[in-house]
Amino acid sequence: MSRAADRCRLWTATAVLLTTCGCSVAPAFDVMGSLFPAWLFCIAVGALLAVITRWLLLRYRISLLFPMLAYPCLAAVFTLAIWLVFF
Repeated sequence: MSRAADRCRLWTATAVLLTTCGCSVAPAFDVMGSLFPAWLFCIAVGALLAVITRWLLLRYRISLLFPMLAYPCLAAVFTLAIWLVFF
């Protein structure tokens, strides 16, 4: 066998494994009989953590260079971290 064929088999196996690893039950919360997606929970908690971080920075009088960019990025980081840790 050639190295190209081996590499092709490796990439095919990797693609198959990556596309089938998400085939499980959808992450959702049951709230009074209605299913809410987990990403919605993660966004809400991430935004809340960004607001708390803003409050702490204002309380300790720490100023940011680009606050209009920093707070949405903080919310995104918190959201993705919660998603990675819990789901």
